[in-house]
Amino acid sequence: MFLADVIGSVVTPVAVPFLAGRVQLLVRPLTGPGKPQGRVRIALDLVGAGPGDRVLVMDEGNSGRQLCEVADAPVKTVVVAVVDSLDIDGATVYSHTDRPELETLPAKGGALR
Repeated sequence: MFLADVIGSVVTPVAVPFLAGRVQLLVRPLTGPGKPQGRVRIALDLVGAGPGDRVLVMDEGNSGRQLCEVADAPVKTVVVAVVDSLDIDGATVYSHTDRPELETLPAKGGALR
């Protein structure tokens, strides 16, 4: 499981029936204090998150399938919670009410990290 910021949504033609009508989000993994780390991923949204939200992401296929309650669901990465606040060593390092503005994505052809 990891922390991430939702930086966008993904719209695709449906090639796999399981994904029909399900929201997919672009998530950027973060360190605890909120520094981006790792590569951007696509995650299935189970909680109604959206761009600008900080979320908890489950990134393990068996857990994702159990959460979707479909044994053979083609899913690995799933948004499982929206973070209200995050405290480290007694200090609030993130609050949903004081969240930073959503960064814009790189221009077409730019790399996402």
